[in-house]
Amino acid sequence: MGETAEYRIMIVDDHDMVRTGLKTYLMLEPKFEVCAEAGSGEEALKALETLEPDRLPHIILMDLMMPGMDGVETTRAVLARWPGIRIVMLTSFLEDDKVVAAVEAGATSYVLKTVSAEELIYALNGAVRGMPVMTSDVSQALTRGLRQRNAQEADEGLTEREKEVLLLIAEGRSNKEIADELHISIKTVKTHVSNLLMKCELEDRTQLAVYAHRKGLVKSAGR
Repeated sequence: MGETAEYRIMIVDDHDMVRTGLKTYLMLEPKFEVCAEAGSGEEALKALETLEPDRLPHIILMDLMMPGMDGVETTRAVLARWPGIRIVMLTSFLEDDKVVAAVEAGATSYVLKTVSAEELIYALNGAVRGMPVMTSDVSQALTRGLRQRNAQEADEGLTEREKEVLLLIAEGRSNKEIADELHISIKTVKTHVSNLLMKCELEDRTQLAVYAHRKGLVKSAGR
C-alpha cells in the first residue's frame, strides 16, 4: 500500500487502541498511508524531525487532549515548522472554547471520535484540498465560542472613563454618587452606563457589577 498511496498520514494520540483503530480504518482506503504515529505532542515533533522531507505526512490526525503538549500546542508547533501539513483535530470533546482554540491554532478540521469510518475519510479528503470539514454540532460550538470570547473581551473597547464608571457601579454607587465622584453630570453618567451595557452585551447594572468582578477590575477589601 505504501508504494501506491497518494497521501501520507501521521496519527498522534496518547491511546494505543485509538491509534490501532484509526490505522484499521485507514487500511480500507488505498489512497492513504499511515507513515508515522506518536503517543504525545513531544513524540510527534521528534518523529517529524527524523523524517525525510519527501516522507513527511500530508495530514496529521491529532488528538486534542494529551499529557504534556496538548493538541492545540502541538498543532501550533507543527505548523510553525512545517506549514504545509494539514491538521485534522480528532477528539471526544465538543466544548466551545476547545473548538475555537483548535481552529485558531491552524487545524483544518475538527472531527469527533464518534464519526464513522466514511465520515473520517471524507474529512481527510477535505483536508487534502484544504477544505474545512465540520459537523453542524462542531460548527455551532465554534460560533458560540467566538461569540462568548468576544463578549468576554468587550472591555478592550471601553474608554478609560467607561472603565471608571464600571468600577464605581461594581462598588454599588448610584448615578449621582458616580457623577459627584467623577465631576460629571448625571446625564453623562447615564450615557456611559448605556454604552457599557451595549458594549458588554449585558442587560442591567447588576450584570455590569458581576462582569467587573469577573474581569478582576474590583480589588478586594484590604488590598
